[in-house]
Amino acid sequence: MTKLMQTTSLTALLLLLSGCTNLNNNLNTPVKPNIDETLEVIDNNTLKSISDMTAIAFEWKRVDDVRVTGYNFYRANMHKDGRRLKLVKSLNNKYATHFVDTELEPNTKYVYQISSKASDGIESNTTNAYITQTLARIVPVSFVQALSDLPNRIKISWRPHQDLRVAYYKIEKFNSTLNEWNTEKKIKGRLQSEYIDTGLDNNESFKYRVTAYTFEDISSNPSEIITAKTKALPIGIQNLSASNNEPKKILLAWEASVTDDIIKYQIQRSSIKSFGFRKIKEVNNNTFAFTDQIDEDGKEYYYKVISVDKDNLKSSSKTNIVKGLSLNKPGKPTIILAQIQGSKAILNWNAADNRAISYNIYKKTMISFFESKTEKFTDITELRFEDNNIITGVEYKYSIQANDTYGLMSEKTDEASLILPKISLKK
Repeated sequence: MTKLMQTTSLTALLLLLSGCTNLNNNLNTPVKPNIDETLEVIDNNTLKSISDMTAIAFEWKRVDDVRVTGYNFYRANMHKDGRRLKLVKSLNNKYATHFVDTELEPNTKYVYQISSKASDGIESNTTNAYITQTLARIVPVSFVQALSDLPNRIKISWRPHQDLRVAYYKIEKFNSTLNEWNTEKKIKGRLQSEYIDTGLDNNESFKYRVTAYTFEDISSNPSEIITAKTKALPIGIQNLSASNNEPKKILLAWEASVTDDIIKYQIQRSSIKSFGFRKIKEVNNNTFAFTDQIDEDGKEYYYKVISVDKDNLKSSSKTNIVKGLSLNKPGKPTIILAQIQGSKAILNWNAADNRAISYNIYKKTMISFFESKTEKFTDITELRFEDNNIITGVEYKYSIQANDTYGLMSEKTDEASLILPKISLKK
């Protein structure tokens, strides 16, 4: 604390005239004080103070003048007001010997002068100017760090504040759109020393700072600004291909992602190129091929392969899409001749493609209008079939089916109907 002993009662009076307010608890309307120089003043030698960051506590020896009913405290912020004092508190108890002035600014010099007051609105000269200073703010949080390359999050850590008055921390994140700092999180407890910001976009940079607060909600200055970046999505696979000539299956093949921490690949499939993809299989990071077993011939699917890293981040779904096709049935033969020659049925046909290695002949014998019997002849390698086992007057229906080397069979041809006519005997 510091005292300006040179300040006279006349100077004090001028200070009061320039900035004081009345004593009726109206601290906003300046009036000229009514001074009684005979009214006893607080002894400057008994005036003491203790400072905090936003408060100053005063103690003094009470006066014995029976006319005194209380005390008036005048104050000026020396950084802003100079010596223009104003009434900040009027105590209405002559026995009071303590007063705490609150809501002050940290690390700021204040000048005080105190007068005694009587019941009729009269007050004494003031004490000499008493200069004191609030304590500085607590020091900023130190050793603040931000950990980058985490999936959808950033971890912030700092050294716990050594000042025991610290009650909590505020984490602020910079909003580049609004060009302002926003409170992200309040972390309770002086010893708490980390915060993880989650739900962030991938491969994005963010700025943070940390501020400590006392139990009285007095803040330190913000820490240094730290910048961190979230982890980027893994890079997708290269050169994905799908087969179109394999029976009952589609073969996929690709080249590995160049991202180091890939742990698996996810195969997705859809019947439509633009949407509807769903996961059908996951394979490890050393596998670069997959066989999709298909129950249908000529079935068409669209595929994409997604890279998945150790943090379960997936490469972009907007990746190359390939179309695969299971091998279609061989082409259906075309019957070019179906007739009775002599006592046998003869069939000739043309192949629809070069895949056929053999043919199946289906012979349906009509027993009645509602009943029939079917026989199957296999391993026919020629484009001609002769059937000697026919009976006159019975209808036979023949159809042909091609087989390829994979065992796939074409659709059957339309049935060709033949009848060996009965021979009429002349009487």
